[in-house]
Amino acid sequence: MSDVIADIRTGGTFLLNPVGTFPIFTREQFTEEQREIENLAREFCINEIFPRVSDIEKYDQELSHNLIKQMGELGLLSIDIPEKYDGLELDKITAIIVAESMRYGGSSSFTTTYSVQSGIGMLPIVWFGTDKQKQKYLPKLSSGEWIGAYALTEPEAGSDAMSGRMTACLSEDGKHYILNGEKQFISNGGWAQVFTVFAQVDGTKFTAFIVEPGTPGFEIGAEEHKLGVKGSSTVAFKFTDVKVPVDNLLGEIGGGATIAFNALNIGRLKLGASVLGGNKEIIEYAAEYALQRRQFGQPIAHFDIIRKYIADMTVRTYALDSIVYRTVGDIDRAIADLDQSADDFYIKMGEEMERFAIESSMVKVYGSDTAGFCADMGIQILGGYGYIEEYPMARIYRDSRIQPIWEGSNEINRQIITGYFMKKALLEEIPMREKIKCVDEFLATDPVTTGESPLWHQLAIIEAGKYLTLYVFDEALKEFGQDLKHEQQLGELLANAFMDLYLADSTVARISQLDEGNGHEHILEAIAKTFTAEMALRLLNSALTGLNDIYHGHLPEAVMETLRKFQIRLLPITDVAAMKRQIADYIYQRKTYPF
Repeated sequence: MSDVIADIRTGGTFLLNPVGTFPIFTREQFTEEQREIENLAREFCINEIFPRVSDIEKYDQELSHNLIKQMGELGLLSIDIPEKYDGLELDKITAIIVAESMRYGGSSSFTTTYSVQSGIGMLPIVWFGTDKQKQKYLPKLSSGEWIGAYALTEPEAGSDAMSGRMTACLSEDGKHYILNGEKQFISNGGWAQVFTVFAQVDGTKFTAFIVEPGTPGFEIGAEEHKLGVKGSSTVAFKFTDVKVPVDNLLGEIGGGATIAFNALNIGRLKLGASVLGGNKEIIEYAAEYALQRRQFGQPIAHFDIIRKYIADMTVRTYALDSIVYRTVGDIDRAIADLDQSADDFYIKMGEEMERFAIESSMVKVYGSDTAGFCADMGIQILGGYGYIEEYPMARIYRDSRIQPIWEGSNEINRQIITGYFMKKALLEEIPMREKIKCVDEFLATDPVTTGESPLWHQLAIIEAGKYLTLYVFDEALKEFGQDLKHEQQLGELLANAFMDLYLADSTVARISQLDEGNGHEHILEAIAKTFTAEMALRLLNSALTGLNDIYHGHLPEAVMETLRKFQIRLLPITDVAAMKRQIADYIYQRKTYPF
């Protein structure tokens, strides 16, 4: 069978390349400098944020702003900013490390304030601002003196942001753009001194502007009363004939979509990193409680179902960790090949980040879904105490609910995942068609029954899963063509399958490339085997459901026979329950998330 090896300098190639074809970046490869910054961020969060969580939750603007200034003084806000504008100009991996480290502060509210400040609040200016704009805004944003915000969403334009109705018209004297319209759900909006605002120039050209508070006609609404992240600012804006100097045009007329999507891509990665840290916090807290809480004469930690809950959270969190750092590592590698001195460096950087839009959306979707899952499991382990506001799980549970909504809802991100794969297939950006042609040849070979790697069976399952998913994807394209984008239930099934494969591929690749003697071998193998076994069953179920959708419940015998052949390769022979007990006991022994 001919091998199809795809160039990893673009996203989606994990679906085509066998596991471990190329090394992936993982947290085990952090440099000494990255670990120093991680320690700096952790110590700041433990010492300065964690003791003030209850005060932050009371919507203390002065406190939150002072904490932002302290982060600025430590350089934690300026990682993405060029040295020319008082920044550190470090790699994207370091920015993700700091985002994950915010978990030690224990405040989703402050993490929200920080995330907007260091991400969508300043990055559009870093990437698309003129030298004059950067000189004016970036030093004050990176120091924390000024707070930044990002105004994209409108009352009638949420996930479909490009349909926004806010307008911008050039004044008769050519000195200003006159903005009219409304914006909704603006994080940091009530506190900020700098806003990136999107509007339609002449009604059709989606464009970004820099707006400052106090501009006549610019009204900032009252704070929203939210379910969670209550200590952060969220407001609406109203613009009535607001005159914005032409010098405050950000990027080009009609270039707003590029600015918006670049900011969202990195925002999705940072969100995944933030909830990754939060998931680890939940695991540690829930395990500690389970070891202390006694029922029926023993700690509830020893109950088999509690072991399952702890293991489920751990397996999902390890998989999320694997895709977070693999994705940002791939992006950093692509950016490293660019000429940083070129005038169009940031334009090219945005193009490189977009190549991995699939993976960024996967990080966001799986990260936010897992955050909700872990919060729910945490509440369940604490029982009635988890429902009491005196305990942190109640707040964590409320705070986690926003994650699947912002940075593009998970429904939209799943359609993005499948949509980008459609684009890559139809435009032949990656050799998907060539791989699809190998399905029959793959099924004609004997199933793998042994291998040198301790994870040989998992490698075989993942490879079979890739062929199965490509087979279903090809059947969907044959039936619907480009109209597949309108088949949202099918698109969601495919997105989940693609995502499962990326998670399994990354988890097994990460574990396989670890040095021997790392101390976690048997538990890491249990994590890989557990995730892969459960993934395989999900893939089979999704394939059957998807094919029934494609064939309207009347599967041809040839399709059924193909499914039977895949079933032989994908049905796992794994004692998942026993492995989950091992994983949970390992967490109990160390009383921490140790990976």
